[in-house]
Amino acid sequence: MTGPVTLLVADDDAVTRSGLCTLLAAQPGISVAGEVADGVEAVEQAQRLRPDVVLMDVRMPRRNGIEATRQLLAESLDPPKVVVITTFENDGYVTAALSAGASGFVLKRRPVPQIAEAVRIVAAGEAILFPAALRRMVTARPLSPAEALPATSLTEREEAVLRLMATGRSNPEIAQALTVSLETVKTHVGNVLSKLGAQNRTHAVVIAYESGLVMPGFTG
Repeated sequence: MTGPVTLLVADDDAVTRSGLCTLLAAQPGISVAGEVADGVEAVEQAQRLRPDVVLMDVRMPRRNGIEATRQLLAESLDPPKVVVITTFENDGYVTAALSAGASGFVLKRRPVPQIAEAVRIVAAGEAILFPAALRRMVTARPLSPAEALPATSLTEREEAVLRLMATGRSNPEIAQALTVSLETVKTHVGNVLSKLGAQNRTHAVVIAYESGLVMPGFTG
């Protein structure tokens, strides 16, 4: 990606939203394209402004961040990445947002430079994954036979990459773990997403847990 990451901030609390916009705009490589106060506006403005990333609060009026994320990713031809921002890591909404297609989540109490780094990571095609939250999501609902398909189409190396993705490791960390180049990892990740029919890395990891390829407690 060339140029700064463009960002849309969605939060119903005016003070929080204004503070995030001001502080994130001052971070290197971040350009705040706009701000909205609810999920309906988030979808409308994301489709109009076409930001690289939407920083999406969950609890908003008119349409919550989960439904806004699901609609935005379903209706946009080239949708932005979505990072959910929330107060509590164990918030049940977080796992629902990941299931809706969000690329990850960050906590509001984290320092602004860490939130900015999460935005940059997601914009670059990575994901901010928390394996514990993913495991809660997978075990919280029963699977249909169609969902529980084994990932048998993957090669041995692709399975290894997917397992490492499930631990929340980035592409550079996977490359280091497998002693391969970063470009090779990117190729494997692309193949994994294509073969699993996954929307993004988070979706691929969910499939890995649901298929039994990765078991709860796996740390790599």
